[in-house]
Amino acid sequence: MSTEVVMPQMGESVTEGTIVRWMKKVGDTIDRDEPLLEITTDKVDAEIPSPAAGVVVEIRVQEGETVAVNHVVAVIGAPDALLAAAAAQPAGLDAAARTAGKQPSTAPSPGDARPVASGEELARERSSPLVRKIAKEHSVDISQIHGSGLAGRVTKHDILEYLEHEGLGGQTGPAQPRAGDRIEKMSVMRKKIAEHMVISRRTSAHVHTVFEVNFSRISGIREARRLEYERAGRKLTYLAFIIKAVAGALQAVPLLNSSVDGDSVIYHKDINIGVAVALDWGLIVPVVKRADAQDLPAISGAIGDLAARARAKQLTPDDVAGGTFTITNPGMLGAQFGMPIINQPQSAILAVGAIEKRPAVVADAVTVQTMAYLALGFDHRIIDGAVADTFMSNVKHALEHWDPDKA
Repeated sequence: MSTEVVMPQMGESVTEGTIVRWMKKVGDTIDRDEPLLEITTDKVDAEIPSPAAGVVVEIRVQEGETVAVNHVVAVIGAPDALLAAAAAQPAGLDAAARTAGKQPSTAPSPGDARPVASGEELARERSSPLVRKIAKEHSVDISQIHGSGLAGRVTKHDILEYLEHEGLGGQTGPAQPRAGDRIEKMSVMRKKIAEHMVISRRTSAHVHTVFEVNFSRISGIREARRLEYERAGRKLTYLAFIIKAVAGALQAVPLLNSSVDGDSVIYHKDINIGVAVALDWGLIVPVVKRADAQDLPAISGAIGDLAARARAKQLTPDDVAGGTFTITNPGMLGAQFGMPIINQPQSAILAVGAIEKRPAVVADAVTVQTMAYLALGFDHRIIDGAVADTFMSNVKHALEHWDPDKA
């Protein structure tokens, strides 16, 4: 029996994935759950384990190629299946085609003929739902775009490049390298991050508001509980407090826990907070599920677990799915504050600046306090400034008047 390996769906809105690296080649033996390949998608960069033990009989998709979810990328079988597959290859078929598991093309017989697809049907065949959504928003005819994907499939990169060209009017060409410049191809993950950010800027009406928050009370609580948490194998970070405060504020101001769908607003029942994790090779956003229903120890443990597995490329599709609000933390590297881009299809994102001691006025006296700036980016299509500032006031109040019993 042979087992087909398919491109997994790494997140609820993911429609395709790109092969980054094969860890096995045709003819290699592999155990069940042993890493077989590495993929990247809009949501996650992950190692995919083999669904069965046996021999790699076929590799049908090469490194760097992008295919739709559930597309067969490889076949695992018994050693005799490898011999049977090799014997079944027609003479003259080159090695590359054999490795990819491709068959020579044949002319269709009259009985294979089918009606010519309409423009709309052709567009659906040659693009993903996300590409069609972008095309609809910008009134673009997908059939006019040259697709660089498999079988002429129009990818997000293709449509974004088309929109960029149309926006410039074709008057400005690409930057030209000069003598001594170093040219380096973007990684697959970096290209997908770029596409996602460009889509977000074109989709949402970005507005930002910045609040200064006094973390001195939280700092004292952290120090008092530090050893208690360390004995339990956890770290009580500022981020855990912020997630808890944000979850409470989202309950009070649910519009920031919503998404836009055409001319409708979807108010999400669950409060699932994504936490941006910086990696050496890009950025990923695992999700703390039902943050409003978790206490500080649980949130602290979830943060540590997700960050560790993100860096080890061990996240599952569920780990990056379902986010309703995102927190990013540029302050870890010393930034005072940032103006973040919304993580689509969410409606808001919070950037945490450096949490540090500096002079502040408290009770009409200048004292040293632990302070930080929190910057909220929100979608002005549905969120007005007063609503955003109400949300931020809730976050600020929760952090500055924290009940120690909650920790």
